[in-house]
Amino acid sequence: MRKQLLAFAGAAALATVFAIPQSATAREIVQFDSGHSPGTVVVVTHQRRLYYVLGHGQAIRYPVGVGRAGKQWAGITRVDGKYIRPAWSPPAEMRRDKPSLPYVIPGGSPRNPMGVAALTLADGQYAIHGTNVPGSIGGNVSYGCIRMYNEDITDLYGRVGVGTTVVVLNN
Repeated sequence: MRKQLLAFAGAAALATVFAIPQSATAREIVQFDSGHSPGTVVVVTHQRRLYYVLGHGQAIRYPVGVGRAGKQWAGITRVDGKYIRPAWSPPAEMRRDKPSLPYVIPGGSPRNPMGVAALTLADGQYAIHGTNVPGSIGGNVSYGCIRMYNEDITDLYGRVGVGTTVVVLNN
């Protein structure tokens, strides 16, 4: 019986290690000499990383999911809204591709792809947001939004304000 319990405990520990993505532990302070001002958010799509510039050559680096091929974009924009448990309305392009999507998915719904928080961007089409699919982080998975682990968007949400500059580099 003891061997069975130990085997079960070992299997449960391994399942826990492999089933839970590294989220908050994946966020780290790194060297980042980008020339951007402290407080700027820089997304480097080919790295699938988001950097929050701290200054003095350092940034907080977060793993992210980025746009699929043909859905990526680059440019400079600003955060124009901050939302906790936001409702989600699929953009027109996504509704054309997936007409069965509902017009609105309420905030907090397990079907809502925005996760626990969202930072909307000034162009109105995209956001930096959490996700209900943590396995998508690190991939080319979206229609142009930047996806983060829920723990990481919560951290970034507390660091940025409306008006924060966001630079997306697609090279």
